[in-house]
Amino acid sequence: MTDQATVTLDTSGLPCPAPLLGAKKLVDDLQPGQTLRLISDCPGTADDLHAWARFTGNQVMETKKLADGKTAYLVQRAGGAVATPIAHVTLDMRGVSCPGPILEAKKLLDGMKAGEVLQLVSDCPGSADDVASWGKAGAVEVLFSHETGRGISEFYLRRK
Repeated sequence: MTDQATVTLDTSGLPCPAPLLGAKKLVDDLQPGQTLRLISDCPGTADDLHAWARFTGNQVMETKKLADGKTAYLVQRAGGAVATPIAHVTLDMRGVSCPGPILEAKKLLDGMKAGEVLQLVSDCPGSADDVASWGKAGAVEVLFSHETGRGISEFYLRRK
């Protein structure tokens, strides 16, 4: 997760809907495109945040489980310049445990042309770390990733 957030709000220990209400207040004060890093340990925050983002046009750009059991969400105020990349191919691997999503994505990317984009959809809890490691190793360029629903992530990967 980027440490470049415009502002950070730690709502650890607060029950829902407090994390969402705090996020709303801060995001409303941000300029379009600026970001909030929200930290929460409330299990309902993910659902609340995604529903609110769909309603307002704001975007939950990234979700990351932290070592202490909390979750960090990167929320971008609507109107920013970041857009979801256009995928040439979509690979929906919901229901497949790791390392299956990465192995299948690698097979598909190997058959794609340099510069083409693969959208990988996965609900495997380890896929975010696997994709991040894969990108750091230089085998693939991770263009964008975000959680689209509780436990479901999308990754946009470009073949180098």
